[in-house]
Parts: sequence; C-alpha cells; structure tokens
Amino acid sequence: MSEGTDRRSYEGRSITVTFEAGRCRHAAECVRGLPEVFDTGRRPWIRPDGADADRVAEVVRRCPSGALRYERTDGGEEARPPSA
Repeated sequence: MSEGTDRRSYEGRSITVTFEAGRCRHAAECVRGLPEVFDTGRRPWIRPDGADADRVAEVVRRCPSGALRYERTDGGEEARPPSA
C-alpha cells in the first residue's frame, strides 16, 4: 500500500464518517461499539444512518488510531481536536 491517503467518506443524513485505511490498526472499536453502522462484511461497510448521529460520533471518537473521523451536517457537536 502506498503512503498516500486512502480516505473514503460515507455520507448520512446527519453525519458524514470518513475512514483512512492506512491509519487503521484493526482494533475493532467501531465494529464492537456500533455493529449496525460498522460492518466489515457489508458494502459499504459504514452506514452512518444505521444509528443516531450522536451515537455514531461517540463511537468514532473512540477510534484509537484516528482512522475514523466525522463531520456533523445537522448542527450537532463536532469532534474536538485531541489534547497535546
């Protein structure tokens, strides 16, 4: 795999989730946390409308590698940058 970013966006009605494959460490926090949204056996494997946008954002924030990020499109709370 190249060093370039392999980032994909998955748009929902209230939240857009982006995934950067090169950063993923396969900890499966997303799959365990919200299997109705994150299911590696499905295509697309991320379905942001599978749960409430607040729950999706909560699980994305738990991603240990930062491979998952989100943007709220409904005016909900945005992610804060990590503390240094």
